[in-house]
Amino acid sequence: MSHTLGVRQAQKRKTRQALLDAALGLLAEQSLSSLGLREVTRVVGVAPTAFYRHFRDMGELGVALVEEALGSLHAMVRAILAEQAAAEERIDRTVAVVERHVREHPAHVRFVARERHGGVRAVRQAIAGELDRFAEEVAAALKSQPASDGWSDDDVRMLAELYVDRLVATAAAVLDAEDGEPGEAERVVRVARRQLRLISIGRQYWRKAGGE
Repeated sequence: MSHTLGVRQAQKRKTRQALLDAALGLLAEQSLSSLGLREVTRVVGVAPTAFYRHFRDMGELGVALVEEALGSLHAMVRAILAEQAAAEERIDRTVAVVERHVREHPAHVRFVARERHGGVRAVRQAIAGELDRFAEEVAAALKSQPASDGWSDDDVRMLAELYVDRLVATAAAVLDAEDGEPGEAERVVRVARRQLRLISIGRQYWRKAGGE
């Protein structure tokens, strides 16, 4: 009995993942608000009613895609920021992680970039929530660094949000550059490193400027 239940659960997980993969593929050419569940189930080869065994609606499927797209990036960037390395080295490694993530998961990055301000409210909220948690994690890492001694929690959080905004913008820019002129992606990465270094330099003088 338990073996049969295990097989069913495995099949259910497989079908759920197939629905996510199919939706992600279809979203390369359209927004989530225009995608119908019948299109998704047709690709997977299951009846439309089978969709509801895994998701309440397309919004819930979109939220699952958000978690899939952004979940793995948190731990990688947080680990780099927690290292006791020079600021420039941390910046280079963080940008490299983002660049690699874009190259390995272009469909996920495209989905997040498009739906961050898209028409499905639940998905917009899920993306905002993930980025908010991302900023919290980055702020915790920054707070532990000696350079943050004497900083208020609000100022550390503001700095973390600056970093997160730049990383998100860099991911979208790298993705766009992949379809652009030769060398465009490399230029985007160079600019991202310079922007993050500028933020880092500003961090050094923020308290001296009175934090205002």
